[in-house]
Amino acid sequence: MEETMKQFQQNLIEIENEAEHLLLARHQLVESDIVRNGNREALTALRKRARTTKTSVPSSFESIMKDAGGPGTRRLVKEVCTTCGNHDSNEHTWMMFPGTDVFARIPFHAAHTILETDQTRLDFEAKKLQSYVKEKSLFISEKGALADKISPGVLRSLVTLTDKSK
Repeated sequence: MEETMKQFQQNLIEIENEAEHLLLARHQLVESDIVRNGNREALTALRKRARTTKTSVPSSFESIMKDAGGPGTRRLVKEVCTTCGNHDSNEHTWMMFPGTDVFARIPFHAAHTILETDQTRLDFEAKKLQSYVKEKSLFISEKGALADKISPGVLRSLVTLTDKSK
């Protein structure tokens, strides 16, 4: 009887730790989504200002024609940034740098380039967190022997318990 109680206690501690990591990862995922949405909104505002859309990408014909002239000739087609479009890319725009409270007045092209690279990084981190959440959820669900004895509500309450010194 004593051995089964120790084993039960050890399994409970292990699941509690994993559940705590799972809840922290979910919280991080929510925070990351908030930042991603803000970044996406900023990019949309810049595209509206430049009067372009996410799909206004130069055609492959333009890329072919650019290379067709050779090194000594002038370009047949002007290379256009997909976000800037015909907008003046040197026009200054106010921007708050990601992760800081610093506002700066930087060129339009630099502003959307910074936001796009930051969005790519945030998307990668979100996918990493999603896979981590999935892994932890799977681990907890594989401990099915305890799932019959301890309901998810009790497990959630165990994770939020704190030790108080006497």
